[in-house]
Amino acid sequence: MSGKVVKVSGPLVVATGLSDANMSDVVRVGPQRLIGEILTMNGDSASIQVYEETSGLGPGAEVETTGYPMSVELGPGMIEGIYDGIQRPLEKIVEKVGACITRGVEVPALDHEKKWEFTAVVEPGAKVTGGDIIGTVPETPVVLHKVMVPPYLSGTITKIQSGSFTVLEPVATLRKEDGSEVELTMAQKWPVRTGRPYQHKYPPVRPLCSGQRVIDTMFPIAKGGTAAVPGPFGSGKTVVQHQLAKWSDVDIVIYIGCGERGNEMTDVLREFPELKDPRTGESLMKRTVLIANTSDMPVAAREASVYTGITIAEYFRDMGYDVAVIADSTSRWAEALREMSGRLEEMPGEEGYPAYLASRLAQFYERAGSVECIGSDDRRGSLTAVGAVSPPGGDLSEPVSQATMRIVKVFWALDAQLAYKRHFPAINWLNSYSLYLDSLKPWFDENLGKEFMANRAAAMKLLQSEASLNEIVQLVGKDALSPADQLTLEAARMVREDFLQQNAFVDVDGFSSYDRQEKLLSLILNYDALCRAAIAKGAPAAKLFDIPAREKIGRAKSVEVDEYAQAYAAIETEMEQEINAIVDEGGEDQ
Repeated sequence: MSGKVVKVSGPLVVATGLSDANMSDVVRVGPQRLIGEILTMNGDSASIQVYEETSGLGPGAEVETTGYPMSVELGPGMIEGIYDGIQRPLEKIVEKVGACITRGVEVPALDHEKKWEFTAVVEPGAKVTGGDIIGTVPETPVVLHKVMVPPYLSGTITKIQSGSFTVLEPVATLRKEDGSEVELTMAQKWPVRTGRPYQHKYPPVRPLCSGQRVIDTMFPIAKGGTAAVPGPFGSGKTVVQHQLAKWSDVDIVIYIGCGERGNEMTDVLREFPELKDPRTGESLMKRTVLIANTSDMPVAAREASVYTGITIAEYFRDMGYDVAVIADSTSRWAEALREMSGRLEEMPGEEGYPAYLASRLAQFYERAGSVECIGSDDRRGSLTAVGAVSPPGGDLSEPVSQATMRIVKVFWALDAQLAYKRHFPAINWLNSYSLYLDSLKPWFDENLGKEFMANRAAAMKLLQSEASLNEIVQLVGKDALSPADQLTLEAARMVREDFLQQNAFVDVDGFSSYDRQEKLLSLILNYDALCRAAIAKGAPAAKLFDIPAREKIGRAKSVEVDEYAQAYAAIETEMEQEINAIVDEGGEDQ
């Protein structure tokens, strides 16, 4: 089916003669066969979003519809790959046409020539349904790719064999209930705007350990949860997202660079192959897929990039893996929506964004979750979605931030002032929140003890008290405060500098396990409790702040990983002795 272009307006093309086409169909436009997607239909006239530069395209150019919606090709070979926003492999494109990508280039998403070692896990005669695993492929040293029956098929396996195959060669034959037979390959396609099915969605009850103390202890996110990282330019959104991608205890990471600067994707590409996964000892790239649609790439493709990324994530979730989707940033994605909405001459909403902005954001985040996968083996998988928001000037009252806040359960508000003070992660502890604390409390109580949540609450109380006392200090000075209030300021400073602040360039401090976090926070709060008891007995606050153990607490986060438990116990013993000595000395003076 083909039609003709009648109007070109940037990435929006209007064509006629497409009466047999459908909404969301992928089309090829003009002699260069530019890829596009039908946004709206009116009779035989279609408005097409073209994902490539349209300069030189004019009325009369031919439009050919493929008859299929925008889809991704799923199968072995995606891990370690870098794709553009519509799943074209950038490395293969460079091999084919060079560093400057030509328009209309067609390269399959998966390598159709490479052979993979397929190991069958079912026998002929087995009854299978959509989602059942029929074989495995060792895709990387850390990812075992599970080849599944497509969700819409069920029946009996009549033929299956292990061996070396390409992704398009049949590995099994399935007889459907109507008696017809279908050949199954290792590759399958799925439309990006349709969520993959699951049996049941569960409330998230396990935390996602990121190794970042301010996140894991203060504002945790659950596996299968949603989070937003808003902040102005230079506040460290990308730093936080890189840390999450590096250290989160998930099996697969999908990193979507949506409209951000190309050098940030370059950093990921250079760093990840060199970094060792703390869980497996292998390169982090061995469990990562990158979707790159940077600020110098076509704006129209930004809108598709987040759907491409989350569909790939759902595919790995269906294998029973824990997957994290890192989108940087949803503000740039919303700008692409605004541009296309304006060219379609739709009624604008607030600040020119389309009226359906909030519902599109909700459609993206609702695809996260902890689910029971389809199939007959009770697999559980999770998909955690973390999106950066880049409000102009850090103004959180703008539409994208407000719509995101209504949807996500965790809000890590970044603060430019903290970033300028070199306090990273620059997450403001007074403006951030996590709505998963209640659902995660049973896990924390069981695995870290009931003191963990009590210590978290005590640390937050100290930080909030410090904010109130700082207003008084600015008026009358620190020396005018009572010894107890001076201790509050000192303890809060220790929580900020010795616990919340981390150095990503120091291996020991870049990642902190839950057990280490619990012990370090307990050490700081025990110091606060002992000092309060000593002040109540008349000990001078200045002496308590100058004890040698105080300096050792400040350096505790730099203790080697295999020595921290003994080191923290030794510091605590020394601290008690020094504070008791000051109390005894005060009693003798009296």
